Parts: sequence; structure tokens; C-alpha cells
Amino acid sequence: MPTGIPVDVLPRGRRPVSTRRGIAGAVTTALVGSLLALAPSSPAVSAEAPLVSQGKAVTASSQEHYGTPAADAVDGDNGSRWSSAASDAQWLQVDLGAATELSKVVLQWEAAYAKAYRIELSANGTDWSTAHSTTTGAGGTETVNMTGTARYVRMQGVSRATGYGYSLWEFKVFGATGGDGGGPTLPGGGDLGPNVHVIDPATPGIQAKLDEVFAQQESAQFGSGRHAFLFKPGTYDNINAQIGFYTQIAGLGLNPDDTTFNGDVTVDAGWFGGNATQNFWRSAENLAVKPVSGTNRWAVSQAASFRRMHVKGDLNLAPAGYGWASGGYIADSKVDGTVGPYSQQQWYTRDSTIGGWTNGVWNMTFSGVEGAPATSFPEPRYTTLDTTPVSREKPFLYLDGNEYKVFAPAKRTNSRGTSWANGAAQGESVPLSKFYVVKPGATAATINSALAQGLNLLFTPGIYHVDRTINVDRPGTIVLGLGLATIIPDNGVTAMKVADVDGVRLAGFLIDAGPVNSPTLLEVGPAGAPAGHSANPTTVQDVYIRVGGAGAGKATTGMVVNSDDTIVDHTWVWRADHGEGVGWETNRADYGVRVNGDDVLATGLFVEHFNKYDVEWYGERGKTVFYQNEKAYDAPNQAAIQNGTTKGYAAYRVDDSVTTHEAWGLGSYCNYDVDPAIRQDHGFKAPVKPGVKFHSLLTVSLGGNGHYEHVINDTGASTVPAGTSTVPSTVVSYP
Repeated sequence: MPTGIPVDVLPRGRRPVSTRRGIAGAVTTALVGSLLALAPSSPAVSAEAPLVSQGKAVTASSQEHYGTPAADAVDGDNGSRWSSAASDAQWLQVDLGAATELSKVVLQWEAAYAKAYRIELSANGTDWSTAHSTTTGAGGTETVNMTGTARYVRMQGVSRATGYGYSLWEFKVFGATGGDGGGPTLPGGGDLGPNVHVIDPATPGIQAKLDEVFAQQESAQFGSGRHAFLFKPGTYDNINAQIGFYTQIAGLGLNPDDTTFNGDVTVDAGWFGGNATQNFWRSAENLAVKPVSGTNRWAVSQAASFRRMHVKGDLNLAPAGYGWASGGYIADSKVDGTVGPYSQQQWYTRDSTIGGWTNGVWNMTFSGVEGAPATSFPEPRYTTLDTTPVSREKPFLYLDGNEYKVFAPAKRTNSRGTSWANGAAQGESVPLSKFYVVKPGATAATINSALAQGLNLLFTPGIYHVDRTINVDRPGTIVLGLGLATIIPDNGVTAMKVADVDGVRLAGFLIDAGPVNSPTLLEVGPAGAPAGHSANPTTVQDVYIRVGGAGAGKATTGMVVNSDDTIVDHTWVWRADHGEGVGWETNRADYGVRVNGDDVLATGLFVEHFNKYDVEWYGERGKTVFYQNEKAYDAPNQAAIQNGTTKGYAAYRVDDSVTTHEAWGLGSYCNYDVDPAIRQDHGFKAPVKPGVKFHSLLTVSLGGNGHYEHVINDTGASTVPAGTSTVPSTVVSYP
């Protein structure tokens, strides 16, 4: 922006569209008529050629600020625009999804136009040819007629006509699909594959099928089986659905009460001697359950979501015999009776309604929960927020008559109670025909082709090896997994990257690191992502990251969040402490979660056992509601975790550059069983600033295997006096 024009203070960017228009509006108005007159004259184009670029995946070399993303140049709205950084050699590129016979390109320039530019074409997004070149661009609306076949079309700016960057209201490509080079068009919809068990009340042998799969999955902690049980609306009597590893059970109604069990959905820990601390990777969703005994048992630990459920009775979160348990997560659910965590170490409940809650062990956190106990931390150990700052429930599959659709719930602000309490929730239904149904054997190339074609992704239960990154570039894309579908990156690639676009929803899958080190496993937004997404954020829900356990795996960082306003709603990012391929260097992973974006919210954040920092937070105005952590058990000695002059790496570190951050209900535990003499200076580290606030923190030494000197920075009692008693040290608020 030229010197001398005052600018507002904006995060990572400059003036938003509305203000910029105010500055340039008079100039634009004066120029439009003459610029239109100067548009290049060309022969008439066939009226039959359709617009093929609108809503397609689009990328750009840069973006001026959060209000001018690349997607706005292909959204069909003449009041929104893309604008680049203020330098030459910038580009905007659209992926048409398939080879297209081109007829023309129309460029609708804002006042900041290109004096010299090229229109370039490519079949593969790598090798480009020039279809049009000019050094006398006139701005306004320019129509470039052309012939040729391409999948990718790019405006390559060479020199600018103004001191601003390049700015397009719309970039329109016209043509007809066909030709070579784009690959075949992939179909949307189709069947859900052999590992999705669709059941209706008349299906014979329902209990036998449930028992058969449970027998396979009960102790298959690192097995290859993946299953989803989907129950059509109706009433099911005398059901006891025992849910093992990598098993999802869900109703296919639009509301939980559409699918009712007169019976139970059960998780217990008989396979592990009554210890539930390894009951991972499973889910129950969108069902009403009337338990036979009056109490349903859901004795789980991490990565086991209980969403959109209606329990018509009590809910017991502990295993039979009340052995150890380390959960857990409930959201958008109603429990008519009382929830009894009993032996559960910690638990997070969000936007639900409960009849009561019996007790707390270390860290029981609630946000937006009707019937939750009041905050009383440290004793009893309850931390309660009246509302959840921002939430958007996980998308789910349902039946509309005989047609499968995915319901994408709407965003809620300061939410409380379930989204479905007053009938159907607000949101959007997307037919399955708009999804590529991914089945085992699908390649990353095919998956990316489906995305480029404008399809969403529905991963059916299975394990998917990818030899290149899955790139989610289109705004509003839904990537939904069934039955804990698992993605394994080969050759050290990042499994999935999301562009800096609005409204992407990632939900219901596991990313498992491969044997060659990946720099990251999941990236939300590119480095330096400048756009704001508060109106339509990206959500990451029930997306789990694993390094080791099923076999040797390595990654430098598990999850990186660069996009502003992202909501991470229930994740477990885990460097394995048991299983196959486990050792201090064998499954090396230095960092769990790194947040660079501003205004990022984490609700239900579980991150464990990383070699250095488990969570690092660099973005401004971040918030975390509930955090559970264990430090890496297998540190060989004090020197292995020494951080300069600091003993140990914090479980949760807010960078010194941050001025505003707030978190509630955080716990870090150490179990240095290789060298119990190890000491951590603190569990949490943060700058001492008025805007950086923590509420309800604790550290605990498990059986005296290592100790913390403080809870946060130099505040909070050492765990050393507790010895082997496993009694936490607590801080009610900081500073």
C-alpha cells in the first residue's frame, strides 16, 4: 500500500476489502467506463461454452491480507476479490479438475490490474505453456479467446500497473470437459464397502454380527481390522453392542432419538485385566440408548469419542472392578441420569446436558454443559465454563429416505447444551454423490484427483498408504472417515495438507507415521497463512495422530496449525510408549502440536510422550479448554531431555512473543520409568504478561517415577514431597 495512506492494525495483513474499496472506490468508478472500452477486441465466442472455473480449487502465489483469498476470484461474487502481495511476478491458478477444451478466459480486474501478464496452461500443474501474453493490459474486464486443452489455467502476472499487487474480482474460464491429460472423471457416491455394516431392525443375526466383530477387535490394539456399524432409524431390542478397537457404532437418523437401542453400547476392560487405560480408538455416535440395567458402561481412555448420544439412564465411565482409566471425551450428548467417572483420571465434556456428576479424580473439565458441577478446583477437581467459546459439531452420515447424505452442522458461538435439543440442528446436508467414497487400495493420486474434481472425501474403514500428500485445497471440503480409517504416509511425505481456505472439515480418521521420517503428519494451512476464517473456520475433530505402536514410525512434528481461527475439537496426538517400533530414537518425534495461527481454539486436547515439547503455541489469542499430557516415559536419562539450562521440555509452552492466551483445565503427568531420577523444572511454560492466563493446572508424578519442580514457570509446589503417592501439585490460576 502506498506510503502516506493510513492503515488499520490488522493481523498479518493489510486493509480488508471494505476499507480498501473505500480508498480506491472513486478511482475505480472513474476508470471502469474507459477501461471497459479498452478491453481487447476478439471474435465472438460460442455461446454454448459453459463457465467451468467457478468454485473449483484455486491457489495463488500470495495474498494481500485475510479479506482477499484466492477462492474469492472464482466464487461468482463480483463484490469479493483476490489480491496479491505488492510485488511483480505473482500468479493465480485454477484447477478445473479434468482436461477441458478451452474457449476463453475472462479477467475482471479491480483497480490494481496487470500491465503485463500471461495466460498459461498445463495438463499436470507442473509443465506450463503460454496461451496468451500481453504487455499492454488495460484492466477492467478483459476477454482472452483461445483454443487448447488443459486442466490447469494460470494468470501469471509480469508487471503491475499500480503500486498495489494484482487484484481480480473474478477469474473466469470457459470451456467443455474432454480431451487428454486430466484423467477420467471420478464418480461420486456408491456403496460403502465390505467393512461398513448397515443394519435395520429386520436384519437377522444383529447380535451375532456385533459379537463376531468384537471378538476380532477386543484386544486388537495395533491390528489391521477396521469396522463401522451403521444402524438405520428404528428401535432395536435386546442389544448389547460391545465396541472394540477401530470400531465405530452410529445411528443413521438425523437426530439421536431416531435410532433407539433398548440395550447397551458397552466398553469394558476384561481383555486387559480390568485396566481401561489402553481402551483407545473407537466411537459411539448419534444413538439413543436405554440401558438394560439402567446404567450404560463406557470405560475408555484417549481417542474414544462419545458424540451426539442420548443415554436414557446413567452412564458409568469406569471399568468393572473400577480399575484405572484415562479418558475421555463427551460432546453434544444428553445423559438423563448421572455420569459416574469413578476411577477416571480426567475427562472433558462439551455442549451437553447431564443429570448429575458423581466425582473427580484429577481433572474434570466442562464447557457449555447443562447440569455440570460448579468450578471448585482444586477440590473437588472441577473446572466449569458456562459456555464453549466457539463450536461446530462433527459432520456425520445419515439417511434421508433411501439416500445417504452427510450432515454438516453449523457453527455456534458461546454454545451451551446439545445442538439437537430443539429438533433438527442447524446446518447443511450434502448428498453422498458429492463425495468420493474412498476404499482400501485407492492411491493418493486418485484421492487428489477426486479433490481437484470438487468432490469431498468419505474414507471407508481400512488402511491407506499414500506416497504423496493429500492436498485439500477447496473451501468447504469435508474429509470424513468411518471406522477409524487410517492413513499412513510413505517415503517421508506429509500425510495431509489443508490450504488456507474457509470451512474445511476434517473428522474421524487416524494418521499413523511411516518408517521414513515425515516433517509433519498433518498441516492446516501453509506457513505464514494470512487469511482470517472466523465466519467459517476449519475444524479438526476426532482426528488422531500416532507415531509408533503399530510399527516403527517417525515424524518431526505431529500436527501444525497455521490457519487462523481453526478449531481443534478432540484429538489425541500420541508418540507410542508401548507396542511395536517403540524406543527413544526408534519412534523419534520431537514435537506433538505446533500452533502458529491466531485465534485458534482447542477443545479436548490430548498430546503425549514427545521427545521435546508436546505443545508449542506461537499464535495470538489462542484458547485451550482441557489439556491432558504425559511426558515421554522412555527418556534414558536427564541429559536426553535437558533443554539448555532448563530441566526438561514443558508439556505446553506458550512462546515469549505471545501477548494474549488463555487455557482452562490442564494436567501433565510424568512416568520416567527408565530413569526415575529425572527432574522437570515445570510442566507448563508461558510468558508473564497480563493477557496470558491459565486456570486449573496440575502436575503429578506417577508412582514417583521422575518429578516436577514446579507446575508453571516457577509457580506451584514440587511433586517431590508427594513421593510415590501420586498426589498432584496444583495451581488454581496463573499469574
